[in-house]
Amino acid sequence: MTEKIHPIVELLQQDQRFHIEAYQFVREALAYAQETLKMPSEGGEGEHHITGQQLCEAIRRYAVEQYGFMANTVLNSWGVYATGDFGEIVYNLIRIKHMKKSESDRREDFDDVYDFASAFEPVFELSGGDD
Repeated sequence: MTEKIHPIVELLQQDQRFHIEAYQFVREALAYAQETLKMPSEGGEGEHHITGQQLCEAIRRYAVEQYGFMANTVLNSWGVYATGDFGEIVYNLIRIKHMKKSESDRREDFDDVYDFASAFEPVFELSGGDD
């Protein structure tokens, strides 16, 4: 009797560009976008659907929140070097039915959303102190 391989394991065997952590992180960032950032859904069909650009922005914010100055380094260690890589990850997850897409979604929506060299630098706000 042959055991069925889990779709994510099969995906990792077929496409070895990205580590499993990258896939998990993108899924967590999607939840972060929908729940924490309350990003608007496109189309309003009841499900919270966000665009590729919105997901890239959510990923950027979530990465900075989780990893601070190390965000770019962590993503690079998982094989992620550009926003287009998020598109590859998302479309791999769509292919194995772990994510959904709308009629208007395109893989290219993830290309060149921001520059990795500067996008993950934490922003510090200076407040006027009572000195």
